Amino acid sequence: MRGRRKAPGAGGTAAADAISSFLDAVVPAEHRRDPDLAGTPARVAEAWLDDLLAGYRQDPSSILAGAMPARGHDLVAVTGIDFHSMCPHHLLPSRGVAHVAYLPGKQVVGFGQLARLVDCFAHRLVLEEVVARQVAEALVVHLGARGAACILDAEQSCLTVRGERRRNARAHSQCFLGALADDGPLQRRFLALTRSSSGSGSHPPSPPAGEKVGVRGSSSRSRSRTGSWSRRGAG
Repeated sequence: MRGRRKAPGAGGTAAADAISSFLDAVVPAEHRRDPDLAGTPARVAEAWLDDLLAGYRQDPSSILAGAMPARGHDLVAVTGIDFHSMCPHHLLPSRGVAHVAYLPGKQVVGFGQLARLVDCFAHRLVLEEVVARQVAEALVVHLGARGAACILDAEQSCLTVRGERRRNARAHSQCFLGALADDGPLQRRFLALTRSSSGSGSHPPSPPAGEKVGVRGSSSRSRSRTGSWSRRGAG
């Protein structure tokens, strides 16, 4: 029946027990008996195992399986892919959009597979910049792409609701690999597509004319004038 929760497995039971202990530790005893908290451990365990951390049970090579022969070798891009992830430092969520591109080698995949690839790596305890690199690397390694790129634009709860509490700040992470790390004009074509995407609330900064976004073996982190944080890395 739709909307009916399935019985928890061994992992779900252990997670629910751990969450119950966590609530015992952080909620005052007189409030811990609130009936609204009665089913919370099981609900939270299900949410974490079946959604927030579902990426641990997904295989990028399987997601990119069933590729089709490439009929061309020009840029393939999907922009405005909504995603969410969990910060490993504070266990707080981030939410934003991903932009993915690759230069086909001998194979291409469906656009939906690119969205599932983002979820595979994002639905884990992981830093945003790591997701960007993992997505790009998977396209090179498992699909044989000549070059790949991933740009993430997200609101990080660990920055907006605690610590600095910068409510309007957004984090930008970028990774360019292979031919896309070496070709400045091609990078700018991709960045132009991300700026035209209606799914993004803010846009990654474009490089000055003649500057490559990614230089092999280097990475940088810079603060833009809008208050967003930008991390840039390359292979």
